[in-house]
Amino acid sequence: MALGMITIIHIVLAVLVIIELGITGYLVNKTDGWLASSPATYAFLLFDSIWSLFVLIYLAITPIYLARLYHALGAFVLLVLTTIFWFAGAIAFACFVGAPACHGNGWCQTNEAGVAFAFFLWAGFLALTVLEGLTTMRGHARADKTTPSNV
Repeated sequence: MALGMITIIHIVLAVLVIIELGITGYLVNKTDGWLASSPATYAFLLFDSIWSLFVLIYLAITPIYLARLYHALGAFVLLVLTTIFWFAGAIAFACFVGAPACHGNGWCQTNEAGVAFAFFLWAGFLALTVLEGLTTMRGHARADKTTPSNV
């Protein structure tokens, strides 16, 4: 069975989302204290990761097993929202972290890795959105069509 480009992008994004979920979960855990909560930037990236997992599950599983619940235009709108969320989260996280000189500090390096993975995820969702958008603009997102594009 040959995998299409969209399926490969789904798999890569799922792996990257799980990595980012681990990084931001660690950061939220370490900054959440008795008197102070973790920064909103960390919480937003945690939301982005969980949201993205649900979107990827919808995009990958629903057309195969629950085809009546899948609509290509709805999937495109979800991808546009997810791309905007990752862009906003990555920019906010980069501004929050800044450009520190870590010099082997694990906490600092974890923040930098989180920023890098957030931008990778934004780029991946942007690519997926563009591919799905091109398919949608070609007219393959009719209401009677329940199968996703496989570019």
